[in-house]
Amino acid sequence: MDDETRPGEAMPTPDGAAELTRMTAAELAAAIAGGEVSALEVTDAHLGRIDAVDERLHVFLHVAADGARAAARAVDERRAAGEVLGPLAGVPLALKDVFTTNDMPTTAGSRILGSWRPPYDATVTRRLREAGVVLLGKANMDEFAMGSSTENSAFGPTRNPWDLDRVPGGSSGGSAAAVAGFEAPLGVGTDTGGSIRQPAAVCGIVGVKPTYGGSSRYGLIAFASSLDTPGPLARTVLDAALLHEAISGHDPCDSTSVDAPVPPVVAAARQADVSGLRIGVVPELSGEGYQPGVLARFNEAVELLESLGAKIVEVSCPHFGYALPAYYLIAPSECSSNLARFDGMRYGLRAGDDGTHDAEEVMSLTRAAGFGPEVKRRIMLGTYALSSGYYDAYYGKALQVRTLIARDFEAAFEQVDVLISPTTPTTAFRLGERADDPLAMYLADLCTIPSNLAGNAALSLPCGLAPEDGLPVGLQIMAPVLADDRVYRVAAAVEAALTQRRGGPLLDAIRGPAGLPAPRAAENRGSSTHD
Repeated sequence: MDDETRPGEAMPTPDGAAELTRMTAAELAAAIAGGEVSALEVTDAHLGRIDAVDERLHVFLHVAADGARAAARAVDERRAAGEVLGPLAGVPLALKDVFTTNDMPTTAGSRILGSWRPPYDATVTRRLREAGVVLLGKANMDEFAMGSSTENSAFGPTRNPWDLDRVPGGSSGGSAAAVAGFEAPLGVGTDTGGSIRQPAAVCGIVGVKPTYGGSSRYGLIAFASSLDTPGPLARTVLDAALLHEAISGHDPCDSTSVDAPVPPVVAAARQADVSGLRIGVVPELSGEGYQPGVLARFNEAVELLESLGAKIVEVSCPHFGYALPAYYLIAPSECSSNLARFDGMRYGLRAGDDGTHDAEEVMSLTRAAGFGPEVKRRIMLGTYALSSGYYDAYYGKALQVRTLIARDFEAAFEQVDVLISPTTPTTAFRLGERADDPLAMYLADLCTIPSNLAGNAALSLPCGLAPEDGLPVGLQIMAPVLADDRVYRVAAAVEAALTQRRGGPLLDAIRGPAGLPAPRAAENRGSSTHD
């Protein structure tokens, strides 16, 4: 970080491009479609923003400037030829570096992949290109998506645009920081235990975990195959819905893909009405260990929903308390199996290949040099849990708990339409604060993990600032499997009401003159739903 830049201080953006980088994806798409601005101009504005601020934020591992400009020109040419394009054509996006791209390196935040260039696009990547979305580059992440802070990246941490001394969350921290820092209006991440919703919450943006199988995992470098879910990151609920629709749908290349219509998420995001809905508050996801400011903002959001005509019901989910330990047996077990393919034999890093070591020794040296500490920790945990004599005692029991959690959700959704909770127990913590305490780090996903284990839809949106530190607080909304539209309907209503009370979106209310948030200068604005 530049010694002259204090945490939270605004960074420069060229004046001519500043307005474009502050617009939402829907606004940009409308301006491009209406001929007010070209897709190339929009892309250049965001590339200029990246040049100006990314040295300090460290969002991108690879910036595809030439490819982005070529994609933007293609959108402009197709539109000029009278072709009807998708609703996000020409809008830039930051893509998490866990999706394969045939024209860019894909590292998954790990040195073991080096500068590997895949021979094919992931389904999500392909669908984005087909929608005319402009890929600005690959965003930083925790190595193999294992982490809650983006500090586990082999290429250095990303910083939170609200405060450069704090984490942006993880593992999709790069994509979230790109959106919050106005480097891209949209981002795509993956959510295995909360890796979209948690960074969205601590960066003050919207993040969605679709129903498991609703978005394709083909071409996604696997962490835990029964949990990984691609999803959108955006500044508004509508932007997230537009991106959700663009990347979703059945994919025959993915055996876990759901063969069902994409829920009407865009229509729901435009509805913004909760009158008559039954909304459940989960007591197991609040209380002791939660930051007071987080609970204060959450309780205000509950009051707001009630004032908008929703019926608030307390719904107990007794097995949610076991979700964290169950997840940290299931996910490492799957990762220990998935990461066995990284052996230095076929692609990526190879260590010890000097003619003095046999194949097994080369594999061992490669993994020792290529995997980071957190990845090694989870491989060891998973291998132990799957080992002879311990499988039934650990992994088997965790699967049973997973079933009980899914049943808790089923019982809850018989009583209510959606469930709500804080997204995270605390606001963004400082870089390095939890580096030596893995258990404290894992607690960042306390509220988000149950939805991953059950596979249902969940969304996080900002509901204000914590009074203790002026940092964003997230509200989590959870809905049944394939009822993704419900989370958008509730989120849109909350967003509209909060925007009206604040006089603008959360990021706009605290934005410094050059575009990056300056929370210390705006602690008294936008911090409460009752402003």
